[in-house]
Amino acid sequence: MGDLSCSKIRNICILAHVDHGKTTLADHLIAACGGGVLHPKLAGRLRYMDYLDEEQRRAITMKSSSIALHYKDYNINLIDSPGHMDFCSEVSTAARLSDGALVLVDAVEGVHIQTHAVLRQAWVEKLTPCLVLNKIDRLITELKLSPMEAYNRLQRIVHEVNAIVSAYKSEKYLSDVDSLLAGTSGDVDQGLVEVEDDEEDMFQPQKGNVAFVCALDGWGFCINHFAEFYASKLQFSMSALIKGLWGPWYYHTKKMMIVGKKGIEGVSKDPQPMFVKFVLNPLWQVYQAALEADGDIRMLSKVISSFNLSVPQRELENKDKKVVLQAVMSRWLPLSDTILSMVVKCMPDPVSAQATRICRLLPKRELVINNSSLYDIFSEAENVRKCVEYCDSRADAPCMAFVSKMFALPFKMLPTKGPNGEFLNNQLTGEAGESGECFLAFARIFSGVLHSGQKVFVLSSVYDPLKGESMNRHVQEAELQSMYLMMGQGLLPVSSASAGNVIAIQGLGQYILKSATLSSTRNCWPFSSMMFQVAPTLRVAIEPSNPADMGALLKGLKLLNRADPFVEITVSSRGEQVLAAAGEVHLDRCIKDLKERFAKVSLEVSPPLVSFKETIEGEGINLIENSKVSLCSTEYVERTTPNGRCVLRVQVMKLPKTLTKVLEECSDMLGDFLEGQSRKRDGTLGSHIAQDDGEVVGVVRKRILDALESELGVSVKNDQDRVERYRKMWSEYLGRLWSLGPSHVGPNVLLAPDSKASNISNVSLGQKGILIQGSCDVSKRLGFFSDAGLESGTSSLSTEETAEETESLYREAEALKSSIVSGFQLATAAGPLCDEPLWGLAFLVEPYLFQESSEASSQSDQYGMLSGQVMTAVKEACRAAVLQSKPRLVEALYFCELTTPTEYLGAMYGVLGKMRARVLKEEMQEGSSLFTVHAYVPVAESFGFADELRKRTSGAASALLVLSHWEELPEDPFFVPKTEEEIEEFGDGSSVLPNIARKLMNSVRRRKGLHVEEKVVQHATKQRTLARKV
Repeated sequence: MGDLSCSKIRNICILAHVDHGKTTLADHLIAACGGGVLHPKLAGRLRYMDYLDEEQRRAITMKSSSIALHYKDYNINLIDSPGHMDFCSEVSTAARLSDGALVLVDAVEGVHIQTHAVLRQAWVEKLTPCLVLNKIDRLITELKLSPMEAYNRLQRIVHEVNAIVSAYKSEKYLSDVDSLLAGTSGDVDQGLVEVEDDEEDMFQPQKGNVAFVCALDGWGFCINHFAEFYASKLQFSMSALIKGLWGPWYYHTKKMMIVGKKGIEGVSKDPQPMFVKFVLNPLWQVYQAALEADGDIRMLSKVISSFNLSVPQRELENKDKKVVLQAVMSRWLPLSDTILSMVVKCMPDPVSAQATRICRLLPKRELVINNSSLYDIFSEAENVRKCVEYCDSRADAPCMAFVSKMFALPFKMLPTKGPNGEFLNNQLTGEAGESGECFLAFARIFSGVLHSGQKVFVLSSVYDPLKGESMNRHVQEAELQSMYLMMGQGLLPVSSASAGNVIAIQGLGQYILKSATLSSTRNCWPFSSMMFQVAPTLRVAIEPSNPADMGALLKGLKLLNRADPFVEITVSSRGEQVLAAAGEVHLDRCIKDLKERFAKVSLEVSPPLVSFKETIEGEGINLIENSKVSLCSTEYVERTTPNGRCVLRVQVMKLPKTLTKVLEECSDMLGDFLEGQSRKRDGTLGSHIAQDDGEVVGVVRKRILDALESELGVSVKNDQDRVERYRKMWSEYLGRLWSLGPSHVGPNVLLAPDSKASNISNVSLGQKGILIQGSCDVSKRLGFFSDAGLESGTSSLSTEETAEETESLYREAEALKSSIVSGFQLATAAGPLCDEPLWGLAFLVEPYLFQESSEASSQSDQYGMLSGQVMTAVKEACRAAVLQSKPRLVEALYFCELTTPTEYLGAMYGVLGKMRARVLKEEMQEGSSLFTVHAYVPVAESFGFADELRKRTSGAASALLVLSHWEELPEDPFFVPKTEEEIEEFGDGSSVLPNIARKLMNSVRRRKGLHVEEKVVQHATKQRTLARKV
């Protein structure tokens, strides 16, 4: 592997929506160029890359796997990836190791939601994509389309895919949707905002990067195949024919020339584009001749003779017409030649690809360093980056590789002989050895040469070579035991591998958990982290059926956490082992792996642990109209610490939904510069971090202002005075941001009190309080802070104390600020309804501190430290304020895309109604009997949704769920009839419809062991069913 030139290597992955034909296409490529591991007759039916039992049983791909193909004198590393949304993390691992992507689209079903996702993944990782339109045969055999109708359909799909890529190219899309990525990658100017010519579509059949195929039957073509055939017959140049075989170009039979639409007017009543006339018409004729009862079998003989095809006579005499057709088509238009020639021509080699992808892989860092020793380190790191950029494959070049995931393989599947025929002494130790599993690293070498037995440094994603000893815990030294060339389910041992190759490495299981950077030197930057499309949202608690097996379960969970790149293992506050997965299919596979491979014990799995959030009733903008900057006497909750020294007044307001969404989406960016001060400890990265922080702050600030402007535009129309008044109020609020919560980055806001707030007195002590002013840290970091109306420190409301007492009180007030913030964090992390996080709320806290009296000082130990009392009081006051303001429950919603035949539409709507779904759109796919329905389905109701849908529709309907957003439930969980109108409508409450919000709230409280107010008999009068007998 080390001697192969980088120009002869291609690293590609196959990306598509589920069931669009990725593994079937891979089968044909393997059968033709895989070195005989798969017989051509089994291609498309064996699904060679789906070697797990669960994959064969479900007929879907669940992991990304690689195989080395040899086409002519090229070495092509092909990575097959899943299309199911539950396994989208595997798409991320495949995309990072590839330079190009084959994007498959079903010609019948068209572009689906996962097609959008994989195109975005390819764009983010800066891959060179090629479009493959699969299942062309279904347009002929199932939909019975004419060649002209099929052309219009194919043209529409190509246009739709180009529109998606154009949206990703646009600077506006990146600033609105991908600002998180642009801010954290540090390559805004170089990579992602680089806008290409919008007039030039990404996918054009004339460029040779669009293929039309039928993967199941093993045939496919690009338009240059037909251009070569017709060039000699029509006496045209290849370039002219390639241009004319797609788009509104027509062949003028009398003038023997290619003309536009105007040039063909009046010549023919029904002119056909050249693609229809010279490409689709012959295909349709071959299919009709082979499959129809009255078909002309001579058409097949004509094709065989015209192209000198060698088709065995026994296949032509087969009674199954489909076999005859497949024999002719696979030899006339061989699929493997079409796809692999397109890959070699249109996709870059590692040298060209890494020069383009370097801004994504290793963002450039511009630092100002005065220390000579640090400058040497920085120079070496930059030299390593250049080697990666140029894909330096010399033996003396610094070695850099990226491990995208760890995957488990049974020990018995490891090769027993090395590359030179020597016997390998593979010995497993530790937990992996006890389970019989071996962990291999799925890696791509970007620079240098790796050898078996070589020692390398394993770097985590946060490693920084300029920070010296403080980074020691983020770097480890490891020895590579063995290296393998992956052949699907097989492994081929190799002694070394050079830059540009994709390999599996043994010996890193105890050093890498999910992903890491491998380097021959400590003085280099790690590769940037991968982007995942969704987060694991489905959580269950697991425990062994036999408590004695708890140790085996814990070991199994550690192995599963390493083997699956997307699973998350946590311990709940109640001590439960919680497993988080992307969806039901992913969860089923994780539980099966635990039971059969890693833990090998019987397990008890809880019902899904659904996450909720809590908020209050109302709209954020409208609440501002009646709110005031200072607290009114009837709008606040007041709490006093047990020793009476601190009085807290708290008011809660609801934030606009757009602002809440921005705070949620920017949580990672906010955490970088609100909590990332530790990165500047040694001062070596000062200028770089300041530059990055400036970019991040600018992005977040702009998004916050845009969110408020959009909310004002929607809520307040045609009233400029109100708009200006609201804008002024929000400007004042943004200048008083003290903290965010929970975890200092959440969608809740703590506002600092106004220095003009009303004074309060402690009647029992006869003292006036000192208002503790907030520090407005978040406003200062975001650039919203203004000195107008706010005073730093504290304001004294008493002039009678001595200077020493006042100064002591100021110092104590300053020390209590952190306690107030901590109390706010506790309150937002666990709301009053069911201890779920708060969502979209702003808390205005006015804390007053009083001088300690002589009587109170003697009893100070009775109540504990004042800081703890203040923290508890703030938490209780915030929770009480939420309860006082009509609390509401917030639930997560899935975006659901369903596809079903017309006859099962009613059954599908019945399932959606049962799940409390809200239908958004329903449309019929043109040219077919399939309906596509878009709907929102609550996460709490979605479990078992796919099974129920298949059961009701006899397996004809399919659904794909993607986490969409959070939405407030309009029902009051504490509703009881109180007003005259309510009592008249609902009576004593027995006629009230089931309260969904209360049901969900009680289920969460019961799961967490909290008190649940329930009655055995709700309404006794409704229980009496027997007639009264006298």
